[in-house]
Amino acid sequence: MSEKPRLSPLRLLKRSMAPYLGLPRSVYTLFVATVVNGAGIFVFPFMALILTRRFGLSEKETGDIVFLTTVAYVPGTLLGGRLADRFGRKRVQMISQFLCGALFIPCGFLNDPYLIAGFIIASVFFDGVTDPARTAMSMDVTTPENRQGAFSLIYLGHNLGFAIGQMIAGFLFASAPSWMFWGNAIAVGASLLLVGLFLPESRPSAEEEKASLETDSAEKAHEGNLWSALRSRPILLVFAVLTTFYGFSYAQHRFSMPLQAMNLFGDSGAKLYGFMMTLNAVCVIAFTTPIVAFAKRFRPISNVAFAGVLYSIGFGVLAFARSPWLFFASTFVWSLGEIVQATNESVFVSNHTPMSHRGRFNAVLPLISGLGFSFSTPIAGRITERWGIPTVWFVVAASAGVAALGLWTLGRYENGGKRRADGSEAGIDEASA
Repeated sequence: MSEKPRLSPLRLLKRSMAPYLGLPRSVYTLFVATVVNGAGIFVFPFMALILTRRFGLSEKETGDIVFLTTVAYVPGTLLGGRLADRFGRKRVQMISQFLCGALFIPCGFLNDPYLIAGFIIASVFFDGVTDPARTAMSMDVTTPENRQGAFSLIYLGHNLGFAIGQMIAGFLFASAPSWMFWGNAIAVGASLLLVGLFLPESRPSAEEEKASLETDSAEKAHEGNLWSALRSRPILLVFAVLTTFYGFSYAQHRFSMPLQAMNLFGDSGAKLYGFMMTLNAVCVIAFTTPIVAFAKRFRPISNVAFAGVLYSIGFGVLAFARSPWLFFASTFVWSLGEIVQATNESVFVSNHTPMSHRGRFNAVLPLISGLGFSFSTPIAGRITERWGIPTVWFVVAASAGVAALGLWTLGRYENGGKRRADGSEAGIDEASA
């Protein structure tokens, strides 16, 4: 019996990179810009530690400030979605992202935590304006056939930069905290320069939108306002409501996790948290490609449901964490959940979004699904003060588990609807024959 020929390392590498080959040039530009931007995300992941350890604010007060920061994203994203569909993705991104980065600069010179919080809140508002335009551009330059590979590459780029950035941020927090703000601003500016130089405007023309009306594509333009477009796609609304529970769970890796690490390990907790965030990014870099290749055999909504199971296990075990190794094991598991969700959620949404409303859908749907993220920190802050951090993890695990069950049920409903529609079409064909 002959043995199968072994693949050389070069061929294995080529096979693993296959989903990322042959993509539009704009996707590769977005990848590089995302790496640069991700390498400078210093402030928000460490915001809880900045306010509690550097400025001495209470956990409850810190949770409220983080909540206000995330709330500021809401009006920004609603405005950004409308502007992106009306004036174009690139123009909106260039202006709003510049303001987002510039507002970090004065924070490095200030010692008033409330004034610093005010600048961060304003920065997050403009980040909210930027995001719908940036995501709509990603949709514009991809198709359903290459979207999973393109989106996973961009997601990989974010985490590649993030892996570098969080190691730097952990040491900056301890030795040069002002440079957390200035470095964040520099990275935003460098990323914006790449967008300005190498990315064209991608908004579909009126002619392209009109032509799409003659097709049966789920992405064809919609003749109506935002609300009628949303009503025409109720499955996206239910999907967004269910994934808000994921946001509630995931937000705790930025709030309860660093606080628990500091409580257990003192000043070493900041470095431990930085290494956990680096592990998260390394897991994404190492496992995104094989997970994407494996998950392609399943429907995106089924994959997103499975992500909730991984969140429930990964975050739930932190209720029993007493050693650094359990923190690392937890981070590994919920990082796999993040990969599965991130590489399938946006594909599902994109494949059901009308091309005429991409900016607005990318404002409203993340806003709905982001409610859990926004309310997570103040709720967790109050739970922590009354019952302790371990109780937070029990609540988080239950939240993710309930959402996973709901998404699995929604997926079965969608699959049943498609089968009924296919059966009806077959019956019509037989009758006409």
